[in-house]
This record gives sequence, structure tokens and C-alpha cells, in this order.
Amino acid sequence: MTTNHWLDEVQWNDDGLVAAIAQDHETGEVLMLAWMNRESLELTLKEQVAIYWSRSRGRLWRKGESSGHTQRLLECRLDCDGDAILLKVVQVGGIACHTGRKSCFYRRLVDQGGEALWNTEDPVLQDPETIYGR
Repeated sequence: MTTNHWLDEVQWNDDGLVAAIAQDHETGEVLMLAWMNRESLELTLKEQVAIYWSRSRGRLWRKGESSGHTQRLLECRLDCDGDAILLKVVQVGGIACHTGRKSCFYRRLVDQGGEALWNTEDPVLQDPETIYGR
């Protein structure tokens, strides 16, 4: 019988969730942030693919279930406070964001003549309509 005492070390928030950061294992680039509950974290380790908790859908969400852009898990880390998970992954297809970009963090805050603006830095690699058939 396997015990999951390691799950008890995670500091789940009041909704039973923990922030999970997906990072490209080769480049170190942060690909996305999502949420995990106890079941999704346990399944992620068991299946070695990223499985999150979708707050909008109210259910487990296997990354890439509709796009095919799955995340193969290579390493899982817990931060010093126990309230954030880092997943080092292989991003299948090279696209993590639903906008068709490599990373969800494609906008950078820039100063435009004394005014702060979000500037889109990264290109769309694949049209989301071709990914999701919208």
C-alpha cells in the first residue's frame, strides 16, 4: 500500500488548490500558471503528464486534451513555503498557450512615454482556430 504523505506537505489554499507553474525543462522559460487540487497533483505524478484543476470548468483538465499540446512531466518541485508547485515539462508541440503562443506570458510591461502599456512580445505560432476548430 502506497501512502501519499507528500501531498500533506502542500499548503492548499481555502479552495483546496495550489498554484502550479509549468516551465520548459530545457530553456527554463515559464510556460504557464494553472491550479492543481490534490487529485490533479496525484494524477500528474502517476501519469507523468500535467493534469490541472480548471476553475472555470469545475473539473480536472488534462493539458492538451483538446489541442494535443500536452506537457510531459520530467520533474516536480515544491517551493519553500509549500504553496507553489513547479513542473518541469516537455511541451509537446511547442505551444502552451490557448492563443497559439509558446508561453502564456507573452506580454511585457513597457514604458511608452511615461505611460505603462502591455506590449505583445511573442508571435502566434499557430492560429487558435486551427488548434481548437472554433
